[in-house]
Amino acid sequence: RLYRIPFEMPDCEEESQTQTLHLIGDFSAPAEFFVTLGVFSFLYAMAALVLYLRFHSLYGENKKLPFADFCVTLCFAFFWLVAAAAWGKGLSDVKAATRPSSLLAAMAVCHGSTAVCNAGTTPAMGLANISVVR
Repeated sequence: RLYRIPFEMPDCEEESQTQTLHLIGDFSAPAEFFVTLGVFSFLYAMAALVLYLRFHSLYGENKKLPFADFCVTLCFAFFWLVAAAAWGKGLSDVKAATRPSSLLAAMAVCHGSTAVCNAGTTPAMGLANISVVR
């Protein structure tokens, strides 16, 4: 939810005045999907563990139960892959939205012929990259 993050930009007309701008974009859906899938995977793993340990005889006697468990696990694996790809795409969108050059391009003040705009430092995305790879 980048639109909630304000940043101050100097107004070139008056030296002491600043203008509050907001970043553009809402990239929270992929992260929420990934976390929701992780919670459901954890809950399913706990339920399966109870089934394996407490009702082992039921699991061994019923031939459909292992196949259903395999199908559910296969679905979780597929959705986990989709969620990881969505999280990676969301991160690349956040990187594009917070890139200093795109922020400068969005500021009307920087388009003037006498304006000198400097991007400053680039955001550190190392930990975010590791979270997607891991």
